[in-house]
Order: sequence, then C-alpha cells, then structure tokens
Amino acid sequence: MTIASLLEPITGKPGPVRLEQAEDWMQGRTLYGGASALVAFTMAMRAFPDLPPLRSAQIGFVAPVGDEIELTAEIVRQGRNVTQVRSEIRNEKGVALTAFWLFAAEREPNGQRPADPPENWPGLPDENPAAMEGKGPTFIQNNFELRYGQSKGEDHGATIRRWARLTEDHALDPVSKLVLMGDVMPPGAMRIMQRMGPISSINWSFNVLDPHSQSKDGWYLSENSSQHLDHGYSSERLRMYDAEGRQVLDGLQSVAVFG
Repeated sequence: MTIASLLEPITGKPGPVRLEQAEDWMQGRTLYGGASALVAFTMAMRAFPDLPPLRSAQIGFVAPVGDEIELTAEIVRQGRNVTQVRSEIRNEKGVALTAFWLFAAEREPNGQRPADPPENWPGLPDENPAAMEGKGPTFIQNNFELRYGQSKGEDHGATIRRWARLTEDHALDPVSKLVLMGDVMPPGAMRIMQRMGPISSINWSFNVLDPHSQSKDGWYLSENSSQHLDHGYSSERLRMYDAEGRQVLDGLQSVAVFG
C-alpha cells in the first residue's frame, strides 16, 4: 500500500478523518511514529499550501493514533521569512499527537559549516547484508527495505544504524519522505536494556538540514543512539544521512523504557 492512500483523506480542512489504509502502517496499537507525524505534517501543508520549506519540528506523541481521527492546523505566527504552524491529531479521548512546524525561506548565508560525516562509514547499501527480513512490526515488513549500516555481530554500544528505503517511491516530496523515514529505527537503548520490555517514543524534535534531499535510489542511513539511559527513560540522538554521507536530518527523542 502506498503512503498516498493513507494521506488521501486529508484535505487540509479541520474535522474528522478516517484513515482507510492505516493497518499497513501500524506499530502495535498505534500508527508508526513517522507515519503519524507525516499525517500531521500533511495536514499543515494542505491547509496552508504556500509555505516555505520545513526547517524544524517538535512533535509530541501523546496517545495512540488509530484510523478514526480529527485533524486541526493553525498558523501561530507568519513573518517575512518564517512561518510557524501548529497541527494536531485527536482521537475520541482528546489530543493524540501535537506538532509544531517551523517553515522558513532561504536567506543569504552569513557563514557556512557542513555537518560532520558519519563515523565508521559502513559502505553503500549494496555492500551490506539485508536486515530484519521477515521480522519486526507491520509497518517495517510492508513498507521498508533495511540493510545493515554497521558491522553485524559486533558490540556497537547503544547505537543502532541501518540503511533504509521505502519499498515504493510513493511520489513523496523530499521533506515528507524525511518525516516518514526519520523515526524508522528503534531506539539505541534497546541495545543496552538489561531485560526485554516494551518501549514508547514520547516526543521527537528534529531539524531538516537539506529540504531538497534526493538520495541515490531512495536509501538513507538512519542512526539512533542513546545518550543517557536511566530511571526508565532514554535520551536519544537521531541522525539521517544520504548515500553520499551528507547529514540531512538531526533530531532528539525521549523514549520511555518499560519492563
């Protein structure tokens, strides 16, 4: 199922929406985080179609998102270069996801500093074995192809890194693709948990470094790394790189670690 089928009911007008094709994007009892974020992003884009490129976002995963939802979007402030938009997904009990989007036009640069390349470059996707074949949640099996982005069988601490691409191009614009794919990896905390147990993303904040990214063959190197794990919560750093090793997304996430 294409992501377009999931997004088709979103008109940009506030009100109830039924996501007819949600089942292929589920992660347990909720819509996969990247897909639910994309629903809220698409609502903002279709409500206000003349926005400049997305530069940053703050997303709160409040409650499970199912197929019966209500969508809202509003411009919080619109300046000469920067427009800030809030969009929300609601279920029958209240807010399920709240998102704050920062759109901004390009400016004449006053200094330049490229992002650092990834450490221990793993080689291109076709140089690495397939990962999670026949395993993982529904949304992975139905929509993504994964390959290892770090040597298999070695200790990489609290870092998970994989090459990922959508199994269908979905005709998504570059930023929508980054929103959909940016949360595809499980938290790095899974690598250092003392015992298996459920995990749940609480929020996700990210900066878009290249809103025009078109990585070769749709592959992106996705890396999640726990920066601190204690008291049942992990602070995670999320990065995405294109096939040439250029960072395109930089994010942070708080994850609840149960069990």
